[in-house]
Amino acid sequence: MALLKNINCIDFNSIPDDVFWNESEEREDKMHRIHAYPAKFPAFITTKALNYAKIREKMISSIADVFCGCGTVAYEAKRNGIPFWGCDINPVATLIAKTKSYYYNQKYLNNYYQGIIKDFNVVRRKLGHHEANERLLYWYDRKHYNDLLALKKAIENNVPKHGNYRLFFLCAFSNILKSTSRWLTKSIKPQIDPNKKPSDVIRAFEAQYRFMLSANSESNIKNDVPTNIVTGNFLGKKIALPEVDMIITSPPYVTSYEYADLHQLSTLWLGYSSDYRKFRAGSIGSLYHVYDFNKELRGLNATGQEIIAELIDKHKSKAHSVAKYFLDMQAAAEKCYKMIIPGGLALFIIGNTEYKGVIINNVKHLAEALQNSGFRKLYVTKRKIRQKILTPYRNLLGRFSKDSTCRKVYSEEFILLGIK
Repeated sequence: MALLKNINCIDFNSIPDDVFWNESEEREDKMHRIHAYPAKFPAFITTKALNYAKIREKMISSIADVFCGCGTVAYEAKRNGIPFWGCDINPVATLIAKTKSYYYNQKYLNNYYQGIIKDFNVVRRKLGHHEANERLLYWYDRKHYNDLLALKKAIENNVPKHGNYRLFFLCAFSNILKSTSRWLTKSIKPQIDPNKKPSDVIRAFEAQYRFMLSANSESNIKNDVPTNIVTGNFLGKKIALPEVDMIITSPPYVTSYEYADLHQLSTLWLGYSSDYRKFRAGSIGSLYHVYDFNKELRGLNATGQEIIAELIDKHKSKAHSVAKYFLDMQAAAEKCYKMIIPGGLALFIIGNTEYKGVIINNVKHLAEALQNSGFRKLYVTKRKIRQKILTPYRNLLGRFSKDSTCRKVYSEEFILLGIK
C-alpha cells in the first residue's frame, strides 16, 4: 500500500494493482451464497485485512461494517472469532446477515422443515379469497402467488416467531421469490421476462433449504462470539455506535438507492413495507432527502466541488444526486473516525464511476473526506475485479457482457486504509 502524502498529487488510476488483494487461496464458504445480493465484495477481503493488520502488529479484538449489506464481513469476523457490529438500512440485507452469522442445530432445522412441508398443502387448500398486493400480482401469476402465500403461512405456523430459526426459513423463502416470479433472471433492473417459466415454489424451496443446510453444516462459526447487526440508517441519530479496533466496509455507490428496487419482492412479501420505495429515503445519496443544493454545495470538500462543477453543465439532476452522495460520504467518514479507537484501522473498498464523460472520482473524494475527518495516515492500493475483467461491459438489461458495443464498466476498485 502507498502512503498518501498529498492527495492532489496522486493519479489514482496510475496506482499499480496489488496482487495481495486480488484473489484468495481459500475457497469461499457456501454460507456466502445462501442469498443473491448485488455488488457483494469477496469474503477473502476480510481475511486479507486482518492479515494486513497483523503485519502492522495491530491486535484486532472488534470489527464493524457500517454498510454491512448481506453480512460478508459479519460472517468472516465471526469465523475468525472476533466480535462484530454491523448496520444497514435495508431489512432484507440484515435478514441475510443475521442468518449467515449463526450456527444452526441440524436436528431442529429438519424438524421445522418437515413441519413446513406437511403444513403447506393444508394451508394451500384452506386459502380462500384474499386481497393481494397489486405490486406482487404484477410479478406473479395467481398459482405461484398462492403457493408462496401458503408457504409463508406454513413457515409462520411451524417456526417460533422470535429467534434465529425463523430468520433461517424466511431467508430461504426470500431467495426463491425471483425464480418463482416473472422477474428477468440475473437482471439488475426490475423487468418482466415474458418468456420465463417460473420455478415450482415447493421444489425451489426444497433446493434452497438443502443448499442452506449444506452451508450450515460446513460452517465452523461459534455462536458465543458476540455479533450485533442493526437495521437502520448509519447517518441517523438513533443508532448507538460502538468503539471498535477496525472498520471494514464497502460504501454504496451513487445509485445505491436502486437496491430498494432490486429487493422489492422480499420487502413486500416479508412485510417490511407496503411500499418498497420508502427505503430510498434513507439511502446514501438519494434525492428523496430534502436539501438545499446551493447551500449545501458549500459543504463539499475540494474534490467534490471540482467534480460537481464539471458534471452540473452536462446533467443537473445527476449533479444533485452525486453532490448528495458526496455529502453523505463525508458525514460517514466523520462517524467512522469517531468509532475507531486511537491507533485503530478503517478499511474502505470503493470504485470509481463515470457519467457522460465525467469521472466520478469516488476514491479521491473519500480519501479527502477521511483526511479531513482526522485520520492521521492514509494508505491506498488497487485491486482487479475478476468478474469484470472477464466481462467488462453491461448490456441494456444490466447484465455483464463481453460485447464491446455495450457500456464499459470499471474492472478495478481501490482499497483505502485510514489510521487514527
